[in-house]
Amino acid sequence: MSSFDVEARARHSRGASEIAIYEMVQRALKERASFGGVLVDVGCGTGNLRSYVGSSFARYIGVDAVKYEAFPGDAEFIRLDLDSGRAPLPDGIANVVVAVETIEHLENPRAFVRELTRLAAPGGWVVITTPNQCSLLSLANVVLRGQFVAFKDENYPAHLTALLPSDLRRIAQECCLCEEVISYSHAGRVLLTRRHYPAAVSRAFPQAFSDNVLIIGRKPHV
Repeated sequence: MSSFDVEARARHSRGASEIAIYEMVQRALKERASFGGVLVDVGCGTGNLRSYVGSSFARYIGVDAVKYEAFPGDAEFIRLDLDSGRAPLPDGIANVVVAVETIEHLENPRAFVRELTRLAAPGGWVVITTPNQCSLLSLANVVLRGQFVAFKDENYPAHLTALLPSDLRRIAQECCLCEEVISYSHAGRVLLTRRHYPAAVSRAFPQAFSDNVLIIGRKPHV
């Protein structure tokens, strides 16, 4: 694809995700006391994640195909085609590497996770979020329309790769990540409406009633 295609696909998301997704990342890191050192935010968009967890790290680095106007002026930024490039950062630079709603935009999710793992220091964490294909909403859309809800025709070509939680686990294991855990956003849209399920319902049945899923895994100590 041309560089215009890459930028157009990146801008389709407007560089931001739902609040519930950032809060899901925040919870995952807080549960593991994974703060301090360097955070690399791959597919950073406007850098919104920084306001949720960035203050807990000494250094924040954003990486993306586009530098959005809203990206914090005092934050480090690296421009990179995430489909074809290797970040100009040393191996093991990051205590935490995060990719929020990015992997679904890419052609090769396995190569992408290998790059995230390369950037993580031994003992560091890799965090990935993506649309939850196993939600009731998404599965109903498959039955009714033959497409996952986040991968309908109007989402293409911005959304390219639909991954199930089992795919995320397999990829994490292929990259030798350990202690991997799947969790959910606890925020899900009700079928055929713009309303969301009560938070208590989403927490009780997270896979069915969450629009987004997260996997976190640890890079082994050498």
